[in-house]
Amino acid sequence: MSTDTGASAEAEARAAGAAGTSGAAGTSGAAGAEDEAGAGSGAARLQQLFEGHRLTPTQRRIAHCMVRRAADAPFLSSVELAELAGVSQPSVTRFAVALGFDGYPALRRHLREVAPAERGAGEDSYNEYQQAVQSEIDNLRHLASLLADPAPVVRAGRLLAESRPLPVLGLRAASAQAGGFAYFARKVHPDVRLLDEGGTMLADRVDAAVRAGATALLCFALPRHPREVVEGLEYARSVGLTVVTVADSAFAPVARHSDLLLPAAVGTGLAFDTACAPMLLGRVLLEAMCDALPDAQARLEEFDAKAAARGLFAE
Repeated sequence: MSTDTGASAEAEARAAGAAGTSGAAGTSGAAGAEDEAGAGSGAARLQQLFEGHRLTPTQRRIAHCMVRRAADAPFLSSVELAELAGVSQPSVTRFAVALGFDGYPALRRHLREVAPAERGAGEDSYNEYQQAVQSEIDNLRHLASLLADPAPVVRAGRLLAESRPLPVLGLRAASAQAGGFAYFARKVHPDVRLLDEGGTMLADRVDAAVRAGATALLCFALPRHPREVVEGLEYARSVGLTVVTVADSAFAPVARHSDLLLPAAVGTGLAFDTACAPMLLGRVLLEAMCDALPDAQARLEEFDAKAAARGLFAE
């Protein structure tokens, strides 16, 4: 996982007001992305194309829309993409230029040229269920490639280990990811607080965690992104918490309110999104947190001994 991913989230948060700066890349940037385009799913390929470019909030919105509609992206007109992203058509053109292309038609041609690489031999005969599984396999492969640089995950593990208590936020679609992380984290961390309910009480629970000594908050954020999660992260940072976020894209709405964002793509081939990569990234974060907790092994052994004494498990 590139350290630039976390750093870009920090920079975006600090430079949120600099929306007029596009930081247009040269054509060599587009060519470099093309070299990497053969790996991973369509969504992962798009993220590779976008990463490393300093995008304005509007451009990040377009990028996130394209990642979410990865299968359709090569065939959308600039007007259609603008409507889907809720931006103006000229914004789409400026977005393409910021990526190093001459304009949106050049970006679309590039996407069409690399799109066939997404299908392997025999994949044309896959039914929709098999295609959904293959898409998740691609997402996991992309996650594995990001983890070639473990530095951001190691940093996140230390931040989570040092926070006492550790609030873990996940609402709606992300509540299962947050709940799973919190369940296992409680076996090694002395004080994990699951925040899986929104509303006006969310800020109160964040305040309570800060008063108790919390220094960081872990958030799982999956589409569709609830507004209260975005607002909750903004509030958490305003009261001094360092926000670590696992999200489906580095361009998700939560990115600018995260100090360290770790992306893991979701599958979009079924009626409801599939989240194998975010779940696995959560387990990787658990491992990194355990590595940063000196008494993690002792706590696990204590739990195992008590579980055996109580006959807690059938096997």
